Amino acid sequence: MAEKNLKCSSCKKSITNIVGSAKFKCPSCGKTDIIRCKNCREIVATYKCPECGFEGPN
Repeated sequence: MAEKNLKCSSCKKSITNIVGSAKFKCPSCGKTDIIRCKNCREIVATYKCPECGFEGPN
């Protein structure tokens, strides 16, 4: 079963089949998937968990 079209949590661009992207559970609540494209990871762009409001990467 193929996953839906995944979008970066920071810039909202599609990351399907993009090398260097990452998908992980929110480090605070563990409920929501945080998805990061390679560019946003490299520039340390902020993301926000829609479930608990946690902001990262710091």
